[in-house]
Amino acid sequence: MKLIIKLLLNAIAVVVLSKILNGVSVDSYTTAIIVAVVLSILNLLVKPILIIFTLPITIITLGLFLLVVNALIILLADKLINGFFVNGIWTAIIFSILLSILQSILHSLLKEDKK
Repeated sequence: MKLIIKLLLNAIAVVVLSKILNGVSVDSYTTAIIVAVVLSILNLLVKPILIIFTLPITIITLGLFLLVVNALIILLADKLINGFFVNGIWTAIIFSILLSILQSILHSLLKEDKK
């Protein structure tokens, strides 16, 4: 149940960011849910492989290249999903940063107090 709520919060974050950023568009709420699911799957399967391949440049840039890896994941989701559009690499980097911030804010609302 918590996984479904997190996916719905991610979909809400995608919709909100598509309204804010000019270079990002989502056709419908269903597409936003699909984007949230696909981004989760890509982050689970593809991102670790990209991180391993780009480890030397990530170390040289002190981890800043991970922003580019996140943007590549978002651009890959753009190519896989009809109805989701990201204008370019810079828009994808900004979208990635804002999505991470918004997701952490929304997911912090879900956390229960541990007593």
